[in-house]
Amino acid sequence: MTNASSTYLGVLIGAIIGVIIFWWIYYRQKKTTEKQDEVIKKIEDLEELHLALLKKIERLEKQHDKTLRSILNIEERFEKERMKIVKYQKIIMN
Repeated sequence: MTNASSTYLGVLIGAIIGVIIFWWIYYRQKKTTEKQDEVIKKIEDLEELHLALLKKIERLEKQHDKTLRSILNIEERFEKERMKIVKYQKIIMN
């Protein structure tokens, strides 16, 4: 084997090894990118669920506040009626 043929053989083997390494790196990056895309999609889905839950919680809070105000109004009316009864009882006793 001559020097030239040895050189060409070395270049050819180097090129083959380079292509194999390039393909391996490309494949690994592609696989990693696909996994990252899956994770990002799952995160986006979770964000949508999170926003939906926050909206439901907000609606529940509004309903809760409305219910509390109603309860307080009823309590105030009961207290007014109780005061009237106490006042009439004092009038009757005197």
